[in-house]
Amino acid sequence: MLGEHTLVMGVLNVTPDSFSDAESFLTRSAHEHALAMECAGADLLDVGGESTRRVLPHLAQEELARVWPVCRRCEGG
Repeated sequence: MLGEHTLVMGVLNVTPDSFSDAESFLTRSAHEHALAMECAGADLLDVGGESTRRVLPHLAQEELARVWPVCRRCEGG
């Protein structure tokens, strides 16, 4: 609820060329990383599947294929 406390958003990049999360995925999965952020106090997660450095045209299906498995596992589906 707004005004009650500051909300914390965790950012999880699941792109192959991710500069901020790539090293952490050498030892644990994206799902484990998401759960770790939740345990650390994240109120919501931004799971990103589109690189900001893309050269080729972006396909929505490609982004969905990266993001959806993480979202499904985190919701228990």
